[in-house]
Amino acid sequence: MKVLIVDDEEMIRNVLKEYVEFEGGEAYGASDGMQAVKMCRESDFDIILMDVMLPRLDGFSAVKEIKKFKNIPVIMLSARGEEYDKLFGFEIGADDYVTKPFSPKEVMARVHAVLKRYKEEPTNDVITFEGLTVDMAGRNVYVDGEKAELTPKEYEILFYLIKNKGIALTREKLLMDVWGFDFYGDDRTVDTHIKMLRSNLKQYRKFIVTLRGLGYKFEV
Repeated sequence: MKVLIVDDEEMIRNVLKEYVEFEGGEAYGASDGMQAVKMCRESDFDIILMDVMLPRLDGFSAVKEIKKFKNIPVIMLSARGEEYDKLFGFEIGADDYVTKPFSPKEVMARVHAVLKRYKEEPTNDVITFEGLTVDMAGRNVYVDGEKAELTPKEYEILFYLIKNKGIALTREKLLMDVWGFDFYGDDRTVDTHIKMLRSNLKQYRKFIVTLRGLGYKFEV
């Protein structure tokens, strides 16, 4: 497990580094967003712990830049716990969001949960439903031959729905399994992402069926 810890507070970097190394992982630190982007260009990491408020380049902007050239899971760290900030983080590709002050043990539990989800993603090469083509290995989705610009979280939701095709999934189960360990969100988080996903799937949004008062299922 190779972890990049991005925070302008050296104490936080050192504490998280200690916990990562205690579990047998490798930890690397960056004190600002620009340094984090540079390190991701030069090296591969299994996961990034990214503070939001950073000098030179903020955490949100750094994540957007990194996601342009590498698909690395990201957990955002922030003293700001507003729902808007969390939703924005998920929209740009973050996998989880931890509000400061936090327990290092909780952060590590979330790290393992995110990495576990990435390993468990469907690995079938290509699945087609009418004009909707899903490249599981490449994490690409095509609508009538045109690539759909999905956020990483939208990919995860779609892949999870397909993996559980025909199964009724509650909003609570989607929150737990897609967002991960003890996510502090509510039904609106799921509904907002499903709405965006459906918009990107265009006419094939019909495959994501709403189960009133319960949740959703993928049905062909």
